[in-house]
Amino acid sequence: MSGTLDGQGSTPGSTPTTVTQCNESSDFRAAFNAAQLAMAVVGRDGLVRSANHALGELLGTDPAGLADAPAADFTGLREDARTWSAYREVLLGRRDRLHCTRRLKQRGGRQGVWAEVIVTPLPDSCDALLSVADISDRRDLRARLRHLRMHDPVTRLPNRSLFFERLTAALAAPGRGTGRAAGRGAVTGRIGLLYLDLDGFKAINDTLGHRAGDRLLGAVAKRLAECAAPGGHLVARLGGDEFALLVEESTGTQQLVDLATRVQSRIQQPFDMAGQRLAVSASIGVVERPAAGTHATELMQAADTTLYWAKADGKARWTLFDPERNAHRMTRQALSSTLRPAVERDEFVLQYQPLVGLGDGVVRGVEALVRWRHPQFGTLAPNRFIGLAEETGAIVPLGRWVLATACRQARRWQLAHPREPIVVSVNVAVRQVWDSDLVADVAAILTETGLPPSLLQLELTESAVMGSAGRPLQQLQQLSDMGVAIAIDDFGTGYSNLAYLSRLPVSTLKLDGSFVRGFRSEEPPNPADETIVEALVQLAHRLGIKVTAECVESAEQAERLGRIGCDTGQGWFYSRPVPADSISALLSTGVRP
Repeated sequence: MSGTLDGQGSTPGSTPTTVTQCNESSDFRAAFNAAQLAMAVVGRDGLVRSANHALGELLGTDPAGLADAPAADFTGLREDARTWSAYREVLLGRRDRLHCTRRLKQRGGRQGVWAEVIVTPLPDSCDALLSVADISDRRDLRARLRHLRMHDPVTRLPNRSLFFERLTAALAAPGRGTGRAAGRGAVTGRIGLLYLDLDGFKAINDTLGHRAGDRLLGAVAKRLAECAAPGGHLVARLGGDEFALLVEESTGTQQLVDLATRVQSRIQQPFDMAGQRLAVSASIGVVERPAAGTHATELMQAADTTLYWAKADGKARWTLFDPERNAHRMTRQALSSTLRPAVERDEFVLQYQPLVGLGDGVVRGVEALVRWRHPQFGTLAPNRFIGLAEETGAIVPLGRWVLATACRQARRWQLAHPREPIVVSVNVAVRQVWDSDLVADVAAILTETGLPPSLLQLELTESAVMGSAGRPLQQLQQLSDMGVAIAIDDFGTGYSNLAYLSRLPVSTLKLDGSFVRGFRSEEPPNPADETIVEALVQLAHRLGIKVTAECVESAEQAERLGRIGCDTGQGWFYSRPVPADSISALLSTGVRP
C-alpha cells in the first residue's frame, strides 16, 4: 500500500488529507478574521455566508449579524442597474471581477463611508469574496484637488472648465437639471446664458495695478453670486474680466432679461476698494433657447456674438440674441472671407449707367458699377460688399480689376464710335489711394488698353477728397496732369469745404440724390432746394467745374435741373445700370436713353 488512507492510519512519511484540509481551512479562517481589509464571503444567492471583524467595524455592526443579509444592500450595489447586473454575473460565475466605488449604508439606513468594492469568485467554490476598502480620505483629497482645479483662485467662482462641464451636462440631459437649479420649479427643457464683460476694467488694471484689479474682480464676483443666488444659477469666471451666468430650466427670455437688468444695475453701483470708489459697468450678451438640439460651442458662439453687439452698440447695456442679425453677420463673414478669391475666380461683372447731357439728351459718358455674381447669394449690389472690401483690403485688387475692365470696354466703344467718344467713370475707394500706387496702376492700364486719358474719369467720395493732403493730393494732381478727369461723388453729404475746391484738381461735382429729390413733380416745390442747387452750380462753373445730378427719375426733374445749369444727369429716368452690350446698342442706334 502506498500513500492511501485505510481508516487506521497512513503511510509513513505522509500527511493525512483530512488534517491538511482542516489546517488550511483553519488558517484561512484565522487570516479572514484578522485581516484589516473588510471582507465577506457571499453565496451565489447574494447572501452573506460570513463577514470578518473589519467589515463589522466599517459598517458599525456585529459581523455575525450580517450573516444571511443581502450584501448588495449595505454596499449599494443594487442602486445602479449596470453595477447590479455585473455583480450578478460575478456571483453566477460568468464574470471574473467587479470593481466599483459605492457609498456604504450603515445600521438604520444611514449613509456610510465611500468605499472601493471588489467582488471575485472563490476558486473551487460557488461563493465569492467581497472586499470593501474605505477610500473616504482619498476621495476627499481628490474632491479638494478637483475643487482647486475647477475654481478660479481670484474670485473663488467656478472656472471655465467647470462651467463647460455643467453646461454640457445641462444640454445633454435637458429636463433633469445638473446643479443647484435641479428640482426647483417646472421642467422647461430650456436653457439661458448671460455672458458679460466689464467695461473700463483695463483702465483700472493699468492705472491702479493688477492687485487692485483682482480685488475688484472679487467684489464683482460677490455681487454676481448675490444676483444668481435666488434662482440657484451657476456663476463662473471664464477668464480676464469675463463672467457667465448659466440658467438651467429657463422659463423664457423675460427671466434672462430680468436677471441681466438686475446684474447690470448691481454692477453699476460704485465699489469701495480700500478707500477708493471705483465705477465700472457691464456689457451683457443674453441667449435663451431650447436645450434640446443645442451644442455648448454653438451656445457660446451666440453668447459671444451678442456680447460683441452690446459692446458695439455703446457698452453698459444688455443685448438679446437676434437670429436675423446673426444671419446677416454670418453672411458678412462669408462674403468677407471669399472676396479676394472671388476676384481670381472672375465672379464680378460690370454694368454701366449713362451720363446724359441735360441740354441735348446726348450720352456723354457712363459710370461703371460692379456687381458680384455670388455662387450662393446670387447677384449682389455694391452696397453689400464694397464696405467689406475696404475693411479687408480686398478693394485694392477688386478696384484694379474694375478699372482695367472698364477701360478695356471704353476702348472698344471708342474704336466702334470714334466720332462720339464717351467717358467711362470709375469709382475709387480711399484705400486704393493709400494702399496702392494708383497713379502707376492707371498709367499701366491706359497703356495696356490704349484708352486716351481724357476718356477716363475717377470718382472719389467727398469725405475722401475734402481735406486731402500729402500723398492722396499728390496722386490726384498727378492723375489730373496725366489728363484723367477727377469727380467728387455724392457731393453735399460729407464735409463740404467749398473754398478747398479751388485747390483740388477736380473737373466734376456729382450732386447727391438728396438734392435732386426735392425736384420731384409729385412733391410741392421747395424754393430752398432750387436756390441751393443753383448756387452750387454757379460756384462750380466759376471754378471751371462741371456738375452732374444723380438720381434723376422724371422728365420734370431733368428739365428743372437743366434749366438751373446742371451739365449732365444720371438716374433711372434715363436708364438703370445695364450690361455693356446694351450701351453698345444704344450708341449704335443713336437713340437717346
